[in-house]
Amino acid sequence: MAYRFSGHETFPFRYPWLPKACIGIINSPTAFADEDAAMVKFGVGKNMVRAMRFWVEAAGLAKTAEAGMKPTPLGEKFFGKDGLDPYLEDIQTLWLIHWNISTQVENPLFAWEFLLNRWQEHEIAEGPVLKAFAQESERLALKQLSPVTLHQHFDVFLHTYLPTRGKKGDLADDNLDCPLTELELLTVVGERDVGGKHREPVFAFRKEEKPSISAELFAWALLDFWQMRHKAEKTLSAQSIAHGMGSPGQIFKLPEQDIMARLADLSVTTRDALTFQDSTALPQVTGNREIDPMTLLNTAFHTKAALV
Repeated sequence: MAYRFSGHETFPFRYPWLPKACIGIINSPTAFADEDAAMVKFGVGKNMVRAMRFWVEAAGLAKTAEAGMKPTPLGEKFFGKDGLDPYLEDIQTLWLIHWNISTQVENPLFAWEFLLNRWQEHEIAEGPVLKAFAQESERLALKQLSPVTLHQHFDVFLHTYLPTRGKKGDLADDNLDCPLTELELLTVVGERDVGGKHREPVFAFRKEEKPSISAELFAWALLDFWQMRHKAEKTLSAQSIAHGMGSPGQIFKLPEQDIMARLADLSVTTRDALTFQDSTALPQVTGNREIDPMTLLNTAFHTKAALV
């Protein structure tokens, strides 16, 4: 597994970046081939051009191709002709982007993989997190990573989910924020002493029911989790869906009772393609037949398409 700590150029992605990058690639596979031309095309500096390319790939909307880059089926679905949400107006699109960024198997972003799946503490603070990052990178025998690299990577994670504030604590221009701040996945819960007169903020994941994740989007994520991590299995336990590495429960930070309620509705959501057996011994989901994940997204985004 090749973890990534850089490539984002220390920038969380901003509101216009993913639509602009994806539409640019749809119109021209070589949109990012010449960085100087891309600077003019997208109206940003060279480091931001590199960050835009990084994030449109990390979000699962485009990928490298022989002729440059090409949109993925999701990129076409959302930003192509008659796209489902070309201006990121539906919060479900933001949940989907968060899912894609957080669930990469081959080249995961280290902070996302570690903090969403393996961080066991209730609170998140810079000191303990950076210490854990350093210990984990050493344990995994990763390339030598400087404290600056680890700090920048953690900072990008934080500012992907927390709005930027000015020097006096005022909210900065919304356009400087990452759209994933709208998810309110991460919140500030206090401060802690770090020696002398210095204090650092303390954060926590908002682990509660999230009605903005529709039944269809949850089912889409469940299918994606199944395909990526348990492809050979005919059933999935509720435990793995709630707590497994890269699972909907972990990535969306859903409480167990919400997950169980969602699983109970799966047969209706998927027209019996997936069914849930709420057994006391082993509650699990069974895959009865294949279902096109895109039909779930069509329904989630209120189109007239029906499940088949």
